[in-house]
Amino acid sequence: MQLRSFLVLGACLCATFAGMVFAQQPTQERLAELKQSLAKNSQALKQYSWVETTQISLKGDVKKTSQKQCSYGSDGKVQKVDMEALPEPKGRKGGPLKKKIVAKKVEETEEYMDRVAAMIGQYVPPDPEKLQAAAAAGNLTTQLAGSVTTLTFKDYLKKGDTVAIGFDTAAKKMKSFNVQSFLDDPKDDAISLAVNFASLLDGTAYPQQSTLDVKAKKLTVKVTNAGYKK
Repeated sequence: MQLRSFLVLGACLCATFAGMVFAQQPTQERLAELKQSLAKNSQALKQYSWVETTQISLKGDVKKTSQKQCSYGSDGKVQKVDMEALPEPKGRKGGPLKKKIVAKKVEETEEYMDRVAAMIGQYVPPDPEKLQAAAAAGNLTTQLAGSVTTLTFKDYLKKGDTVAIGFDTAAKKMKSFNVQSFLDDPKDDAISLAVNFASLLDGTAYPQQSTLDVKAKKLTVKVTNAGYKK
């Protein structure tokens, strides 16, 4: 009886393990496809230049809008050159003193944003090695909706953060990218980043619009990329 029970238990364990391997296989395939797509698309984007428009809003009011000409340098990093300053947003009123106060507030906001931008730079573009590490730690889940598989990575960069990537398995392209993280404290500096992608004529995917929200600061930064040229 003991031998029979042991054999039955062994068979159950083997079946369970086989089921786990079968369940994990599609996930690993999607991860491998995503990593391959990221590398290929990143290389294709390096032959383009484009215009980046950044809009900073505080408490719902647009405080600053700027444009930069962007292209990749020989070191593989994006180089940005300031373009002609855009006019002040309509509706801004007040004398020199009020404008000075607003300018100071924008300067403080930009200093804060420099810190945020430095951290976001560790998320965008996603690092294939960090994605693999999160998956190896058991922090990867997938959800299928039509042809798009959403791969969600927990503890990607910080304990408690999440990175969700929408990957079109048919087109082999990234469709969306969402980050939930924080700067210093999860409650006081919670940050959410949402990126929507579009495709160029040759099929290369690019981040068409990125929206960064820092709710505790009532701060929103919207970045739009357009005018891509080889």
